[in-house]
Amino acid sequence: MALKGKLLALIGEKFGARYPITPLFADRATGQKPMQLNEVDEQTEHYLALKSGEEMAKGLPTGVTAGIGTPTCLLMMIPPLQHGEIDFALGCLAVAIAFFAVPFAWEMLHPLPLPTLFNRRTREVYFELDGELYHTPWDGIEAATYEYEMVHQNTGAMRHAPIEVLMHRYGKPEQQILVNLVIPVARSIAINQHTWEYLRAYMNNGPWFDENGANSPSDAFVREQLAISNEKRRHAYKFTWKTWQKYRRPRSLVRMVLELLFYPMDAIQDFVYALSKHRSRNQWPEEVLERLRPDGPTTRLIDLEREQGLPAGVSACSE
Repeated sequence: MALKGKLLALIGEKFGARYPITPLFADRATGQKPMQLNEVDEQTEHYLALKSGEEMAKGLPTGVTAGIGTPTCLLMMIPPLQHGEIDFALGCLAVAIAFFAVPFAWEMLHPLPLPTLFNRRTREVYFELDGELYHTPWDGIEAATYEYEMVHQNTGAMRHAPIEVLMHRYGKPEQQILVNLVIPVARSIAINQHTWEYLRAYMNNGPWFDENGANSPSDAFVREQLAISNEKRRHAYKFTWKTWQKYRRPRSLVRMVLELLFYPMDAIQDFVYALSKHRSRNQWPEEVLERLRPDGPTTRLIDLEREQGLPAGVSACSE
């Protein structure tokens, strides 16, 4: 089958010929500049992780209950303590602790989904679904983007554009899936090409590169691109303060005051998210974890499959 043929056929089965499909290649530029719009969750010298889409809500239940409910209960303890009502005060304390402990335990028992991972050392991509590992080599990767519209009676038509990559299950190459790399809402093919160029620059010329995607000894451009992704919720008031200093708009000052009031909630949400993110990273199979280490093996998973005599999977039409 011709290059990209299988992937385009799978997408065509879903949408027919109604939507333009743009193939994406590891070794061919799209003509756009590298840029990421909050898709990258983590980027190191050896691997790049994309966000799964569930990061925005992670930590929110604990943040709301512990950031608002716990301080409220603690304040409610003051009058009873002043009047010697110890039992009532202890009840408030128990509720305050529960407001943090219960949602925190629930969120820890439901870790974040593993991200789509780009390994620059071994030049391959990993994805986990329902406890099963899927992967594809970067060289000759089967990827494409396309646009479609979804219509709702309240919002009207809204454009969507995913970036889909064909991967196969580790150890069972015949089981293949299409993996979407981005949240497709309100995106376009052009935006996705910017994102793809960012991934190309990282995998082909990284780990650090400039605004044109060329290798660079400095990580200045990458740090600038990741500034949005790394912004903490609890630091939102700093940006609002700078806006107020620049424009002196009363609404900016009001917004900053509200953000300071919700600072405990945002700080707790950031804490829970960071902890969940750290725990989820350790859930990868050992074959992946050892390849993420700086001194780990550089053999690809597809090479291990070939050594086992398994038939070629995704690579059959890409190598």
